[in-house]
Amino acid sequence: MPGFFGHSVIALAAHALIVLAVMARILLRPNRDTASRIAWIVVVASLPLVGMLAYLLLGEVNIGRRRVARLKAALARLPPTDAPCFRPAASVEPAVPERYRPAFRLGHSISGFEPVAGNKAALMKDSNAAIDAMVADIDAATEHVHLLFYIWLPDTNGCKVVEALKRAASRGIVCRAMADDLGSRTMIRSPHWPAMRAAGVRVAAGLPIGNPLLRPFVGRIDLRNHRKIVVIDDRITYCGSQNCADPEFLVKAKFAPWVDAVMRFEGPIARQNQYLFASDWMTYVPDDPIDGFERPLPQYGGGGIPAQVIGTGPTVRHSAMPEMFAGLMFTARRELMISTPYFVPGEALLNALCTTAWRGVDTTIIFPARNDSWIVAAASRSYYADLLGARVKVWEYEGGLLHTKSMTVDGELTLIGSANMDRRSFDLNYENNVLFYDPALTADVRQRQQDYLSHSHRVTAENVAAWPMRRRLWNNGVAMMGPLL
Repeated sequence: MPGFFGHSVIALAAHALIVLAVMARILLRPNRDTASRIAWIVVVASLPLVGMLAYLLLGEVNIGRRRVARLKAALARLPPTDAPCFRPAASVEPAVPERYRPAFRLGHSISGFEPVAGNKAALMKDSNAAIDAMVADIDAATEHVHLLFYIWLPDTNGCKVVEALKRAASRGIVCRAMADDLGSRTMIRSPHWPAMRAAGVRVAAGLPIGNPLLRPFVGRIDLRNHRKIVVIDDRITYCGSQNCADPEFLVKAKFAPWVDAVMRFEGPIARQNQYLFASDWMTYVPDDPIDGFERPLPQYGGGGIPAQVIGTGPTVRHSAMPEMFAGLMFTARRELMISTPYFVPGEALLNALCTTAWRGVDTTIIFPARNDSWIVAAASRSYYADLLGARVKVWEYEGGLLHTKSMTVDGELTLIGSANMDRRSFDLNYENNVLFYDPALTADVRQRQQDYLSHSHRVTAENVAAWPMRRRLWNNGVAMMGPLL
């Protein structure tokens, strides 16, 4: 009995030391807000074994040392983002009004790219039109085609792009296609993937999962490449929320159609997206470097749209994306219009949005009425009372799953891309966005946002107050888990 008692004391002491060590790690981990630290401490103290395992698997943004080393090696082979090769020959200072320049300086601090003028751009009519435009540009390519998608499905639109790439490769065009290993698993594991490779298309899976049981020991399995990038001949690029799939999105058909917005750009902004693609590609295919950056960009003529690529991810400055969102909110003077499918903001971003409305800015945010993530839907609605109390206009889109991530400021400045207003986009996903200044093009985006409003119902403070207690308890309970992400 004494021996058993002694062993029990030793086991309890060892357990307590391990718990304290994990708590110390939580307290010492950089780039974690106070609420998150407190939440994890409570979980570990309340459920020691489960809590410690959950923290070690999900509590840290760990992409893995080998991946970080490969990314650093890839970036070392690319020119610095402030190199002359990213500016057109005889380039002129972009015509950006003084009050918007801080927003572009903030973007520069994230990705290192200066805004470049001389761009042309157009907002695609819808998802099918965007894919058709991409296919037409691929068919007209003369040098290379580079594309990257988080989700690439073997459906009608997905296969249109597959066949276009195969046709381009048969003409001798260098085609590189990359897709996230989790989001595009049905395409990567379909016959289309080896068929593209056999046709001469160079293919690669981003953030490969490998053995799911071993993956957590070398990096979080849920860190994903959420980017949507197409670059053709170093002069055409696409940016927006759309994956390479049909709007019917058969893997989640009950939420269809998925409603997206995509911009087609032509001009020097393409090279900035090229850099993002190259950094991803060369991380996983180091023996196939992407060159051509040393060539000077052609002079695109005076004027054009000033634009800037903003790429974020777990290896970029912490909180870069919420900083960008908040910076644009504080830039607004008259009107701020936002559409986002996933809304789980930190306290700072929520305060920035409410403060914008309290300043007298006409502030509107549009969410999908039916969300494909019941967790995010509940968490998002937990913020409605605060938003409405600050006079933010809240709308819910009824015409399908509104997947567009857009922000327009005063009808002149636009941010569009892949990033949502949730902690996954802030901390866990690689994202790409474009910030541009152009009243005419922003008017097109603003009209698209107005179209969303015409298919939405407005949520009022009375609506939220009428929710039954069980619904409010559920929403707020789910939202409490936000700091643990």
